[in-house]
Amino acid sequence: MQLFSRSLTDADLMAGIRAGGAQRRLYENKLYEKYTYLVAEGVRKHRLAEDDCASAYSDAVLIVFDHIISGRFEGRSELKTYLYQIFTNKCVDAIRKKTTNRSSVHDALSLDDSLMQLPDTARSAVQHLIAQSDVENLYHHLKNLGDKCRSMILLWGEGYSDDEIAQSIDYNSAAVAKTSRLRCLDKLRERYRNAP
Repeated sequence: MQLFSRSLTDADLMAGIRAGGAQRRLYENKLYEKYTYLVAEGVRKHRLAEDDCASAYSDAVLIVFDHIISGRFEGRSELKTYLYQIFTNKCVDAIRKKTTNRSSVHDALSLDDSLMQLPDTARSAVQHLIAQSDVENLYHHLKNLGDKCRSMILLWGEGYSDDEIAQSIDYNSAAVAKTSRLRCLDKLRERYRNAP
């Protein structure tokens, strides 16, 4: 197995990922970084925001890792082709999710319009209560995400870069921290969507 060649083959990447331990992490990072250009291609092709494409790419890469380890990926196609297909499906899912959410936006009543009908003192008191409730709700959801996700999101919210987060939480690289952070943000969004 070629450890430090410029371009690792699919077989090298798969063997490294299946090896486990620190070597697995190294090869997961190599695979992740090898095809990150797909994010820009997804932005161009699917007209999604970069964060949405990065999230779709992260999800696709995690699925590929799982399929390599479980043996579900049999190598009948190139790793890039396999990853690209999963990534494309994740982008289409993101587009569907956005279109579904957009149609439900038109049914909602505007809270701002309702607030404007109140006197100034009552309006500021209601706005303060809403802000306080939002903060409490956020901390409630963060508490249920787990320690790593909570720490990562709070650090990111305070303006720390993915590189600084990676160092703080002992991840191998900023790319791994970004992938984990985006997954944690997705979990947080899901909790908000499913909240009563």
